[in-house]
This record gives sequence, structure tokens and C-alpha cells, in this order.
Amino acid sequence: MAFQALKGGGATATELAERLGVTKQAAGQLVDDLERRGYVRREPHPEGGRRKLVVLTGAAREHLSVAGRVLHRLEDELAGTADLATLRRELGHVVRALHGEDGLPPLRPVW
Repeated sequence: MAFQALKGGGATATELAERLGVTKQAAGQLVDDLERRGYVRREPHPEGGRRKLVVLTGAAREHLSVAGRVLHRLEDELAGTADLATLRRELGHVVRALHGEDGLPPLRPVW
């Protein structure tokens, strides 16, 4: 989910925390771990100041690509037993109803 939240132009750790529904401290620890593993890097923020922009590396983009291929294979296997287009559309409605047009569900439970 962190990779999905960072796709595009990246985000600050604070923005990542908001997108994932976790604390700033948790997001900072996640970024530290992902950076150690080579999946993200911190760059100067385009607006300057002390903020850093967290962006995906090639390794993270490759991971997303592999995960996408696996997902498509699983969907192909299910294609004969379920109406995936309707399921995807309805799940999209649920996510948008709960979290807004651009919102991702939080990583932590909300109950």
C-alpha cells in the first residue's frame, strides 16, 4: 500500500502517513525501512525547506510490476467463475464511499 501511495510524484512522510492512515512516526519508520531495502529514496522537496520528498526507486517499480502480473494471472484464473468487472466496479464504489475519490483505506483497523 505504501508503494501505491507513493506512485506518481512521491510524497513527504507526513503526506504518506495521512494517505495510509498511520501516525507520522509510523510512516517515518516505514520510510526508513523501505529506504534501507532500496525501495524508496529521499530527495529535496521541490518547494525547498527541510522537507524531503519520498519517491519510489526502480526496485519498487519492478515490485509493483511483478505484483500486477501476478494479480492479472489470478484474475484470469477467476474469470470463468466470477464477473470480475462488476466486482471491481462495486468494490471501487465501496472504497470511494468510505474514503473519498482519491483515498486509500488505512493500513490499521478503524474499529
